Amino acid sequence: MNERTDAIDLEAIRVLDLCRARRLTVATAESCTGGLVAGALTDIAGSSDVLDRGFVTYSNAAKREVLGVAAATLDAHGAVSAETAREMVSGLLRIARTSLGVAITGIAGPGGGSASKPVGLVHFAAVTAAGKMIERREVFAGEDRTGVRQLSVLTALAMLAELAAQEPVTP
Repeated sequence: MNERTDAIDLEAIRVLDLCRARRLTVATAESCTGGLVAGALTDIAGSSDVLDRGFVTYSNAAKREVLGVAAATLDAHGAVSAETAREMVSGLLRIARTSLGVAITGIAGPGGGSASKPVGLVHFAAVTAAGKMIERREVFAGEDRTGVRQLSVLTALAMLAELAAQEPVTP
């Protein structure tokens, strides 16, 4: 194990503990991370009481067909955009009906970047069932593909923990 994978494990445990204490459930919609957020949660024994489901919607077609991202959004803003991340997480919660959801879309590299959307650009959106949303835009410059994906997992887990910590305990 290295320092980053240890941090991912600790953050996954924190999410699971916060969600258990508040009786919350989680779903994920992942593009550039390819299921690594759901994987980080399921690496922890007993995670099935919190993680309900995860979707890997790597292609634009999957984003449209599975999560209901509008073709107009993808055409106007692209797959890697705040608008797409918001629509991904909104569609996720509509389908999964969990307490919390997180969506990730980005460019892990090494190719695929441009001047306006460089390699390492990742958009995140996390939301509660009540509609409280937090968003992040990160550029993990100088990271290789693995690094971008690992830092994206850490960010997504931190966002889930932030939302979970603000939720009241459900009786």
